Amino acid sequence: MTAPTTVPTVSGAGAARPARRVLFAVAGLALLCGSVAVAITIGPAAIRVGDVWSVVMAHLGWGTADVSPVRDGIVWELRLPRTLLAAVCGAGLAVCGAVMQSLLRNPLADPFVLGVSSGASTGAVVVVVLGVGGGAVSLSAGAFVGAVLSFGLVLLLSQTLGGSTDRVVLSGVAAMQLFSALTSFVVMTSGDAETTRGVLFWLLGSLGGAGWTDVWICLSVLVLALVVCLGHARTLDAFAFGQDAAAALGVSVARTRIVLLCVTALLTAALVAAAGAIGFVGLVLPHAARALAGPGHARLLPVTALAGAVFLVWVDTLARTVLDPQEVPVGVVTSLIGVPAFVLVLYRTRRTR
Repeated sequence: MTAPTTVPTVSGAGAARPARRVLFAVAGLALLCGSVAVAITIGPAAIRVGDVWSVVMAHLGWGTADVSPVRDGIVWELRLPRTLLAAVCGAGLAVCGAVMQSLLRNPLADPFVLGVSSGASTGAVVVVVLGVGGGAVSLSAGAFVGAVLSFGLVLLLSQTLGGSTDRVVLSGVAAMQLFSALTSFVVMTSGDAETTRGVLFWLLGSLGGAGWTDVWICLSVLVLALVVCLGHARTLDAFAFGQDAAAALGVSVARTRIVLLCVTALLTAALVAAAGAIGFVGLVLPHAARALAGPGHARLLPVTALAGAVFLVWVDTLARTVLDPQEVPVGVVTSLIGVPAFVLVLYRTRRTR
């Protein structure tokens, strides 16, 4: 008599889970879209949310915008690409952090543990300060090449030394120190004051020069990386039990590590090339997302992406308005927010050991 009443209850709960996930996804996307729209209105020029939507719809071919050409340019050419790039960078860095922490089984791992940021800094400095490329190579292109070279060095060192997670981290630290030293040497010996100031501002993270090309490139790489990482969601879950346990479950540990390291390094390189080094996003946001979504990566990665996107949209808004008309590098603001959160993560890690 009890069996018929038990089965509908269980199936009802199972049916409610996908509906709940869809509801959370819709709520998260609505929060992101609302944050982008409101952030665009904040600044010296007074712009309403309705103006933002009308300008976007007009440029997409749906109606006309009842705003002046100046306001149209402010929304479409200045604030919208910058805000969207902030969202993409926040999502990408947070996803990379979540993957790195699971892959390396280290709660303090972040996207820059592979030395990608330091390599990108060196590439940017070589192009801007030394003039390598004769003007044909942009700062972003130089940064991307430097990031790829740095990751190649880390990959070579880690594989030569055995390929374990500890070796990967140590190789990343070595590459980080090497390229940081090269960057400092080039800036100190070759740059004039104005050039050095501009490079240092970019090195601290800046979205001031964001354009639509940067948005589309970074968004394309983000989508590709997110698809690959979601395809390895169950594999990342297995890594939580250790490499031996993952191998016992049929996971190709070495191949999976190489694939995911390459994907996260490529995404980090693209983001750093577009916006500079923005720290602590990939370190702190995955922990906040785990508190909301749990450890399963099929849920964790999308929630982490949305949390990182919303977070960096508002951080960038604060960075460009708090000392108006002067702009604060985004990386400075994320560090001021991230350091207390980092200490909290350290404290919680100590308590769980």
